[in-house]
Amino acid sequence: MKMKNTLFAVAASAALLAAPAFAQAPAPAAAPTAEAALVRYPKTVDFDYVKQRAALPRKIEEGALIVDSRPKARRYDIGHIPGAINIPDTQFEKLTHLLPQDKNREIIFYCQGPECDLSAKSAFKAEKLGYVNVKVYEGGIPDWEARGENASVSVDFISKILADKANVVLIDSRPARRVQNEGTIPGAINISDTNFEKETDKLPQDKNQEIIFFCQGFECDLSEKSAKKAKALGYTKVRTFAGGHPAYVAATGGAKPASGGAAGAAAGAPAAALEPGKDKGSITPASFERVLKEAPASIVVVDVRDAKDVAAGTFPGAVNIPVGEIEKRIGELPKNKPVVFTCTTGARSGEAYDMVKLLDDKLPVFFLDANVSFSGGGKYTIKAR
Repeated sequence: MKMKNTLFAVAASAALLAAPAFAQAPAPAAAPTAEAALVRYPKTVDFDYVKQRAALPRKIEEGALIVDSRPKARRYDIGHIPGAINIPDTQFEKLTHLLPQDKNREIIFYCQGPECDLSAKSAFKAEKLGYVNVKVYEGGIPDWEARGENASVSVDFISKILADKANVVLIDSRPARRVQNEGTIPGAINISDTNFEKETDKLPQDKNQEIIFFCQGFECDLSEKSAKKAKALGYTKVRTFAGGHPAYVAATGGAKPASGGAAGAAAGAPAAALEPGKDKGSITPASFERVLKEAPASIVVVDVRDAKDVAAGTFPGAVNIPVGEIEKRIGELPKNKPVVFTCTTGARSGEAYDMVKLLDDKLPVFFLDANVSFSGGGKYTIKAR
């Protein structure tokens, strides 16, 4: 009997050792979560941080580089943070040439929100390449839009909807002068942001109609403003095309000016050696700079940008009258001295000129049609258009 019991015990032990692993009851453990499986990057930033660095108008080649790590066609093209470039994480190694040469430049990666780790993966890859100022915006595009900000489409998306004749309304937010002189994207309607409230009848009646606003590129925020105004009116499918008309022209050859601008200056040649530009009322950048240097008291410079933009830099001695206030403040303009309207692209300054001439054609007003950048301390750079 003792022998039988011993043999039974040995057999039972052998059976337990031979049993497959899944037959054994595992020790209790916490259930795995999706969070645990996600890659996380330690240096993260929030909406306010990104907003400060991504808000238009801005030069996207300067400051923080915003990188969208999502797939191009199905994500980035249809809506991204304005000014962001696209480096899909799955294509990261093939597109490293898009990263800045300066390894110290700030790079902010983002993707589809907290449950997406493409941006974190890309951030680690950038760090391995030697970039030392890398961050991740975990809220991503969902948080950006939830905060009321506009999502921007790509130039490839614009080309696609034109080719497909999609039911999307394109709205050019630039002044009528610029649209007439330079043309616009085919099929777009023109609703100047300055006159938006007066031209809401041009908007589609269906508040669910898809609308895309655009203007003069990343250094222009007219389309950003118009898009938010449309949202405030109840339109539910509003986006922007931050690259604007310049990006469309660069990618496709674009539309030519609808009509040539009238050459020469308005009646009464500008004093103080100001020289007429190619469009009516415009002056040449060279003559403007010369007058600012040699006889600044002979003209009045009026910066027509918003106060927040002027605070970052303007021409020495310039006064600020935002273009939206020109009509009610026209009485502040002198009648015996040339007034030169300025902005950073010539769009708003040209619009200010047009508005004044409609209200009082005898006022000696002109505008600077050029690309201008300010670096503080009264320093500026003017490039002829």
